[in-house]
Amino acid sequence: MFHKVLVANRSEIAVRVMRALRELGIRSVAIYSDVDANAIHTHYADEAYPLSGNHPKETYLNIKKIIDIAKNANVEAIHPGYGFLAENPSFAYACEKEGIVFIGPSSRAIELMGNKVVARQTMKRAGVPVVPGSDGEVKTLEEAKAIASEIGYPVLIKASAGGGGIGMQVVQKPEDLERAMEHTVATALSAFGDAGVFIEKYVTNPRHIEFQILADHFGNVIHLGERECTIQRRHQKILEESPSPVMTPELRRQMGEVAIRAAQAIQYVNAGTIEFIYSDGNFYFIEMNTRIQVEHPVTEMVTGIDLVKEQIRIAAGEPLSVRQEEVRMYGHAIECRINAEDPLNNFAPSPGKLLGYRSPGGVGVRVDSGVFTSYAIPPFYDPMISKLVVWGRNREEAIRRMQRALYEYIIVGPNTNIPFLKAVLANERFQRGEFTTHFVREESTLLRETARILLEEHPLQEKLQRIFRVDKKMAAAAAAAQAFLHHYENLSQGE
Repeated sequence: MFHKVLVANRSEIAVRVMRALRELGIRSVAIYSDVDANAIHTHYADEAYPLSGNHPKETYLNIKKIIDIAKNANVEAIHPGYGFLAENPSFAYACEKEGIVFIGPSSRAIELMGNKVVARQTMKRAGVPVVPGSDGEVKTLEEAKAIASEIGYPVLIKASAGGGGIGMQVVQKPEDLERAMEHTVATALSAFGDAGVFIEKYVTNPRHIEFQILADHFGNVIHLGERECTIQRRHQKILEESPSPVMTPELRRQMGEVAIRAAQAIQYVNAGTIEFIYSDGNFYFIEMNTRIQVEHPVTEMVTGIDLVKEQIRIAAGEPLSVRQEEVRMYGHAIECRINAEDPLNNFAPSPGKLLGYRSPGGVGVRVDSGVFTSYAIPPFYDPMISKLVVWGRNREEAIRRMQRALYEYIIVGPNTNIPFLKAVLANERFQRGEFTTHFVREESTLLRETARILLEEHPLQEKLQRIFRVDKKMAAAAAAAQAFLHHYENLSQGE
């Protein structure tokens, strides 16, 4: 087992990894930007080293700086967390080259799965179902027209590199194909430095279901069940849960076997996620995430298996601590991503100081966070405040528990998406489990309900004003909610 590990990340995921290291008796090393000098992860670690600067390129994305710190600190391994360099094959290769263990898959596996076209071709050869579409990158408009005509409209044009739905275009009819191609090519080149695109059949009524897998160096590969990640906004996940409301034992067996086959096809080692599109009884591979996921806690809550500890043990050369037949899913878990953003202003980031902070607690509640009262959410990074996770004996209890936990969550200062999450959880379609990836766009009343929730909770906030002395901030939030609600109602009346 390792004696010292560097965590190449920040905030809540850095703390999450360090907790696992502490439980395993391993010393942790933090790295931090200037603005993170007083962050929790910086002080939680056994050792901490400055990166000098704030911009991601000069700090958490600077491979040379991180490798130099790792060598000077005499660490044996690096855990990348998620985001930043977690799926960067160059970083994994730099670790391999320096004799530092990368707690994740090989640089080859990351590179193989990082290009969606290559990943698609690899999975197809392995007998994994993929969405009908092009066999490789589409080079010309004529080629695109021929493929679209063969698989039938609507089609989806996607960038070969990158992720997050950046540049993705849905094409409903032939006359829109050229414009969509030009848009995706230009966006892909700008965002990823790679103009490659490919075409897939656009799947109607899709759900986003992913399977967590673990694989060791001895050929053992298992899955830990599924996560339902369908509730998204602009292809970014908002809320995740496990198990999926549409899952059956037979479907889980089929999808789990395919997920294992996908990992075996590339001789994958460590933790990974196979992502599927599910629609009308059919499922298709879309991509593999070669890292720990933001939403990994829901799997931990229903299986009792610490995924980060498993990652570390696997990287240290140990076999999996659990066999497939030992994996059991108990109850239901839901995760909400708590972000510093303004739902009534197109979800614009809302960095700033936390003037008051109290996280929820009680039975079945977990908060993975990297903040505290007086902490300032910096403008340089993702505005996530925390991940709020709950467990219940069934989905209904988990929803009720999450509603209670959100009611208890007090964050004074930045705007947050908590009112919006409350609106989602109260939505009847969500409660019935009847939704697709278009849910947020289709449920046009969600923002109106968000504004109503802000107004209804204003009396409670007034009590907090006296405690935290932020009268103007609370009054401004209430005024914004009232203005939005008035504007929304005018629109709905045709004014």
